Amino acid sequence: MVFDIGRSHRKVGYFSMEIGFNPKIQTYSGGLGILAGDTLKSCADLHVPVVAVSLLLDKGYVKQSLDEHGNQKEEDDRWDYTQLKSVGEKVVVQISGRDVIIQAWTTDILSSDGYSVPIIFLDTNVDGNSDYDKTISQHLYHGDHSFRIAQEIVLGIGGLKMLTDLGFDKIEHYHLNEGHASFLILELLSDTKVNGIDNFDEMYDFEGVKKRMVFTTHTPVAAGHDKFDPPLVKDIIGENVDHALLDHFTHDGKINMTHIALECSDHVNGVAKKHAEVSRGMFPDYTIRAITNGVHSRTWTSEPMAKVFDKYIPDWKDDPMSLRFAMLIPDEDLWNAHMESKRKFIDHVNGCCHTNFNAEVFTIGFARRATLYKRMDMIFQDKGWLKYISESVGKIQIVFAGKAHPQDEGGKELIRRLFAIKDELKGSVEIAYLENYNMELSSMMIPGVDVWLNTPLRPREASGTSGMKAAHNGVPQFSILDGWWIEGCLENVTGWSIGPLQQENNTEEDAKDMYKKLQHVIVPTYYSDRSKWINIMRLAISFNASFFNTHRMVKDYVLNSYFD
Repeated sequence: MVFDIGRSHRKVGYFSMEIGFNPKIQTYSGGLGILAGDTLKSCADLHVPVVAVSLLLDKGYVKQSLDEHGNQKEEDDRWDYTQLKSVGEKVVVQISGRDVIIQAWTTDILSSDGYSVPIIFLDTNVDGNSDYDKTISQHLYHGDHSFRIAQEIVLGIGGLKMLTDLGFDKIEHYHLNEGHASFLILELLSDTKVNGIDNFDEMYDFEGVKKRMVFTTHTPVAAGHDKFDPPLVKDIIGENVDHALLDHFTHDGKINMTHIALECSDHVNGVAKKHAEVSRGMFPDYTIRAITNGVHSRTWTSEPMAKVFDKYIPDWKDDPMSLRFAMLIPDEDLWNAHMESKRKFIDHVNGCCHTNFNAEVFTIGFARRATLYKRMDMIFQDKGWLKYISESVGKIQIVFAGKAHPQDEGGKELIRRLFAIKDELKGSVEIAYLENYNMELSSMMIPGVDVWLNTPLRPREASGTSGMKAAHNGVPQFSILDGWWIEGCLENVTGWSIGPLQQENNTEEDAKDMYKKLQHVIVPTYYSDRSKWINIMRLAISFNASFFNTHRMVKDYVLNSYFD
């Protein structure tokens, strides 16, 4: 099958283990997938000739429920994949000596003028596959190393074969969104093998493949990069690729998917300037540039705020850079739009959490994956100080959300601790924890708070995009200086920093700085100088939303990576 004109002439193949582009399609866990979806939306808007490949993941990541003590229960987050279009072609890859059949489903991301970016979802739940093989494409980030290797074979090797069979034969560049699809590189290299040559470096067209590869690394922590034992990979990958290639790419006794991508990509980038610096320290033998992330402006701007933008900045959807003209928006219009979103969100919180939140009270939002390095509980480092601020300076209420990975016991205990603190501070600082954070909830929560809080250990925030979404809604960020916030923070202009700009972490000192700013700057400004507060909202839109968007980011990729 060859797709119709416009689809068959794609120049870039975009590979990502997860893509979050539609609240009804649960093919994502968090930031990596949402970034992929936002990227593809901007590619559609900008008519960039991209086709995307991912796994079907019809059981999703995790659907979270929490009991009254904060104990997390997980179940499959199923979605109806029959809303996609079934593709007739099937391809076969070898996994542990078995032929595994892959079929595909497809949908399109459409721009407002009808330009499409197709997404191909790979599915192994096919008659003729074993029961185990049918599960390979169903769950995101589940299973052991063997299961992960099988998934990455399906994504990288199976995805490349599927593109070829579907008629996408004019791909000039392959963009790997993280290293999960790096087996694609080995498949490309295998196709260039020239037999009868003794010199290994001349046996494969390493340079030719390298010129076609773009790699974005997202992980500033060594443990976050997929590394597998070579015998295990060889056993599972079988005859899909030449095992000599696996020996060639073995690094420190492991087959490291990131190293494969680094070694064989002409363009490598981190997702913020600081993250690129950290990545160069982790991988000093490679040139790693920076293309700072963004978010899709039209997706993450609330309906009330979008109406205000339509009135004063009519071309903002096509040209998010024009959001710099937010300086023209009158105070009353900006504040009314914010309060419309806030009242809707507060009503939701009260309805689902049985709380007594008040839309007139200063509201802090914090939504991240529930894991220890995010320091979700740092705001409670000194509960007495926080109570004093709320009772003596201005009332504070805080909303949390976020899932713990099913195997992250530390993250689950963190949620339980937050529930206990919620009960302890009741009456002084009202606290709510919303379950099952996802695209739909984030679209309501982010515009519905007054400040967006972020407190990760440095330098473990590769970029972070939730604060960019907040900026699109006039919600300033209050954050550790890490990731994108190093570039976006203008103190007391677009938001506020927490702690110094340095590598070392001192939670006690960071917390002190946070409390001081809450007590002496942030809360007093909110309650006593509304005009100044609204101007900070306006400046967050003007400076941050106008730059930290995927239209600007995709243009960076086009100019510097795809078609330079």
